[in-house]
Amino acid sequence: MPAALSPVRTVLFRLHWALGLTAGLVLALMGFTGALMSYEEAITALANRDRVQVAAPQERPALTPSALAARIEAQLSGRRVAALTLSEASDHGVVPSAVARFARDRAGGERPPSVYADPTDGTVLGPVRLEAFFATVRALHRWLLIPGDGKGWGRTITGLCALALLVFLGSGLYLRWPGRHGWRVWLRPSLARPGRARWWSLHAVAGTWLLPVYAVIALSGLWWSYDGYRAAATWLLTGQAPPDRAETRPAEGGSGRKSADHPSSDHTSSDRKPPDGIPAVDKAWADFSATHTAALATLTLPGPEAGAIRIRWHAPQATLRNEATYDARTGAGLDDRRAAEAGLGPRMADNMLEVHRGRFFGAPMALLFCLAALALPGFFATGLTLYVLRRSAGRRALGRAPRPVAASGRG
Repeated sequence: MPAALSPVRTVLFRLHWALGLTAGLVLALMGFTGALMSYEEAITALANRDRVQVAAPQERPALTPSALAARIEAQLSGRRVAALTLSEASDHGVVPSAVARFARDRAGGERPPSVYADPTDGTVLGPVRLEAFFATVRALHRWLLIPGDGKGWGRTITGLCALALLVFLGSGLYLRWPGRHGWRVWLRPSLARPGRARWWSLHAVAGTWLLPVYAVIALSGLWWSYDGYRAAATWLLTGQAPPDRAETRPAEGGSGRKSADHPSSDHTSSDRKPPDGIPAVDKAWADFSATHTAALATLTLPGPEAGAIRIRWHAPQATLRNEATYDARTGAGLDDRRAAEAGLGPRMADNMLEVHRGRFFGAPMALLFCLAALALPGFFATGLTLYVLRRSAGRRALGRAPRPVAASGRG
């Protein structure tokens, strides 16, 4: 390395370990919670395996959304259904349960727990187990449980830590750059080396392998941290200004549902009836069911002031989200956005959560992203070990240094 670059390397080295001892701890926590959330749906389904399906005679059809919501509300006094998640019917007399998500008790109040219900008769099967647990994990991941949620200091801190992760990647890559190292030193850890050299090799090589994954995680994570960043990223990906933040923020369970947070959501769309008397939400659902093949669909029940009924859905064997909207008063179709028909940029903008989790790139990459998130505590541990060993070596070197001879004072 040229001597002129030595001060730059020194500054980057000190910055790297200083951020590692501070932001590294937060990133370790965010990595662990992020790994848990990577498979939230699968874990939740396993914990609720006695409720996710119900036995139903094949001749008994599913209720319409408005009737299903009304029957659920009749059993749970004081609650209003804000969204229904409905799944594709199974064979052999077994149907997937519907999931009802409720509006908040009041603006800014607590949200009642979601419940499973029989889609053919509306019988409530019980609450969704682990929902509160994952809500806490999500709040810890996003804003460290600091009061204020997304409007408090927690969101700022996690955003700064995402920026710190980018600094880690850039500074770590620069500090590894000397050309005298061959590809084996770059890509294969030397675990047989003793002491600090072994930990450095493991820390540096793992960071090199996972650098692209962490870059995607950090850049996509900033989407929810800074409004200006999200606006710029949306413009770069789609060429358009971003929609309202409430529309793009992922809600509990992995998808944003604005009407569930809106005070007007305390009324279901069954109050909205076109001239023929059929609730608009039922007309919209009937049209959607006739023209779409969905493995999973979340139907948001709009309040009286809402202009549209939103259905967010996933095609069979697909992870990317599609969205169809219908007029809230007539049930007529307004828009139908399908991920398969959109360009790469719009697909990423509409599915940023899946980009962040790696599912956008397929199941193997989703697993790699999960393992990379789990590795963040390991980077903090190995970095801390290197720091402690380096400090210990420095103290030992000072202890072995010869002491200056005191002047005799004689002329």
